[in-house]
Formats: sequence, structure tokens, C-alpha cells
Amino acid sequence: MSRICELTGKGRQVGHNVSHANNKTKRTFLPNLQNVTLISESLEKSVRLRVSTHGLRSVEHVGGLDNWLLKTSDEKLSLKARRLKREVAKKSAVAA
Repeated sequence: MSRICELTGKGRQVGHNVSHANNKTKRTFLPNLQNVTLISESLEKSVRLRVSTHGLRSVEHVGGLDNWLLKTSDEKLSLKARRLKREVAKKSAVAA
């Protein structure tokens, strides 16, 4: 399982540990991923996703999972999230 957020596409970053003597060794910075259950209001079901805490705050700020999916480009989303976005868009088109 890769360490990439399913909603924001946030992944690992590479940098250096720097000692007091200014020696540099490679290291990775991993995103803070959490397994969460988000509720889709239009589909009326819950969805389990692996999301970074930054992404979770962004979803709450925008107003829920459905709004986030409709506003986010497909390049950032995982395959599971893209399928969910398609279902939400279809459901909202029928309701309108």
C-alpha cells in the first residue's frame, strides 16, 4: 500500500538529516495518513479512504466529501476516489 493521500495526492518528500557538523544524510518525510470513514450525502453511504490529516481538514473546510470531489481535478484523486466522484456527479445531475 503506497503512502499517498487518496484525496489530495500528497505523498512522501525527500530531504536531509543535518548533523551539528553539517553532515547530510538522506531521509524521507511521510504524510500523516489516517484511515477514515467519510459520509457522502448525495449517495447516502459511508466510504473508507486513506487520507492525510491536511486533506481531511480541507474536506471539512470545503463543506463535505461531495463538494470536495466535485471541485478537485482527477489528476490528484486516486482510482477509488475518481469512481466515487463519477457516482456523485451522476447523482447530482439526476437531482438537478
